[in-house]
Amino acid sequence: MEIDFAEAIDSFILYLATERGLSENYQVLTRRSLENFADWAGKLKRFSSPREVELSVLTEYLATEKKRGLAPGSMKLIVVALKIFFRFLKMRSLNDQDPAELLPLPRLARFLPETLNEGQVKHLLEINLQGRPYPMRDRAILELFYACGLRISELAGARLENLNLQERLIRVIGKGSKTRLVPVGRIACEAVSQYLVQERVRLISPKTGNEVFLSRQGKKLTTQRIWQILKEIAALAGLETNVYPHLLRHSFATHLLAHGADLRIIQELLGHADIATTQIYTHVDRSRLKAIHQQFHPRG
Repeated sequence: MEIDFAEAIDSFILYLATERGLSENYQVLTRRSLENFADWAGKLKRFSSPREVELSVLTEYLATEKKRGLAPGSMKLIVVALKIFFRFLKMRSLNDQDPAELLPLPRLARFLPETLNEGQVKHLLEINLQGRPYPMRDRAILELFYACGLRISELAGARLENLNLQERLIRVIGKGSKTRLVPVGRIACEAVSQYLVQERVRLISPKTGNEVFLSRQGKKLTTQRIWQILKEIAALAGLETNVYPHLLRHSFATHLLAHGADLRIIQELLGHADIATTQIYTHVDRSRLKAIHQQFHPRG
């Protein structure tokens, strides 16, 4: 069956949405990468169908993109899009071969994530918030971030029906609409419970949904506002470090590892699809151990 690029890309994006359950944002980025390649192949090679594409063509296209000054991260997104696209076409018998099968992924420089030490986190969580408009809500946000290692979108999207304070669990809807169960610590449970009973009830309006964290209008708290709240509290705490939501997620993982948690458990708690993503925290911990050794060993 001969299909042109547009039909092939449409079929593939539909597959990502319906069978893989990947996010709209991911679909948009993948479509853009594939349509850019199809446009280049059509204009320069006069190709109208993916069946005409060979490995040498893909290599030439990627060399062209690299010459344009594309960053390694952007190059990797393009390569991944091409690889899964052609794998899909072969799997559905829309292509006889997979020209992207031997395409290597660009190597990315790995940067160690920033973290707060345990003393800094303690100081941040214990800062007096009574001067703020909604101190219980803001305290619950801080505690839940650090107790569960949530992404900011996961915290903003947290819903009452997914929160079980008796069992100390929260059902988190992560990337690609994948769900996971994450334990919630005792102190975080107490902070959330206090907010729900004493503050959230006063924020409810006719427009209120089932989101845990509400704005003063009774609507779901946006990720931008949550980011802003964290910045304001960090300034109040006098922390010189640049504090942002993902920093608490990094700190959550690093502190778990430092206290002996298994890497596979941390992967599950963070919702990482690939353990290679989680392994970066082992480098952070090694860096910490090295610093301690240098500081305290007589010949460090």
